[in-house]
Amino acid sequence: MSTPQTINVTIEEVIPDNRDKFSFADYIGPVVVFLVFIGFWYLLSTVVLPEQKRFLLPTPHKVIKEGFMVWQSGERRGLQPILLSLWDSAKIALLGLGITIVIGMSLAILMSSSRWLERATWPYLVAVQSAPVLALTPLIRALIDGTQTQRLLVVVLIAIFPIVSNTLFGLLSADKSQHELFTLQGASKWTRLVKLQFPAALPNIFVGLRISAGLAVIGAVVGDFYFRQGGVVGIGAQIDVYRNRLWGPELITAIILASTLGLVVFLFFGWVSRRAIGKWHIITRGH
Repeated sequence: MSTPQTINVTIEEVIPDNRDKFSFADYIGPVVVFLVFIGFWYLLSTVVLPEQKRFLLPTPHKVIKEGFMVWQSGERRGLQPILLSLWDSAKIALLGLGITIVIGMSLAILMSSSRWLERATWPYLVAVQSAPVLALTPLIRALIDGTQTQRLLVVVLIAIFPIVSNTLFGLLSADKSQHELFTLQGASKWTRLVKLQFPAALPNIFVGLRISAGLAVIGAVVGDFYFRQGGVVGIGAQIDVYRNRLWGPELITAIILASTLGLVVFLFFGWVSRRAIGKWHIITRGH
């Protein structure tokens, strides 16, 4: 009678993880979309727009020549003042995002442990998410002193909902049988949270972080528009100056760099998510 043999396999052998492997075809799509976008931009700038309005949307080569290639020209023109403003907005966005993560995850943990608190708090979170920030601007200005604090509050208000909702959903999605096992072991609420709910919630948490990271950049730019004084000039305020003065190349340059900041933050949290979650959370696609 033969004895059973132990078979040792890894999860990668059972389900290959190809998320970090890119083929040539993976790069073709973004390149094609970029070329189509540039072509459409040229079409708008040179054909669609009337000649007297083409200064509003300069061609790509003019944006590169006058926006990106000029380091400084006067007080506000050139790449240097745009980058300084972008750095100011980046600091507000990152600090506001950090505050949002602490508040949002703490609130989600409290809501997951109390159904009453979840029902009492959820409508107000939805209301904050739905309320237009522009309508809240006079109230924020009247109640809170300090430009920096006002800008941070705008970031928190815009970015907090995805973190709370995704973290809460993840904490509540832990397997019921696992909960029963922890109950049989007499585990405390803290042990259950740290060893069961939080690991199960990690994929959802990082989805919320990626969404909120992009929203934090938007919040920083919006805050720049409505809360500025003295030497505090973020990229949103810079964009507003270029818009008022009809400086097309600088305006487009500032918009591109602000969008790039949001993309970089989004991609960074995607990279952190892949490293933090590891191989146990596997994404499969149908064919």
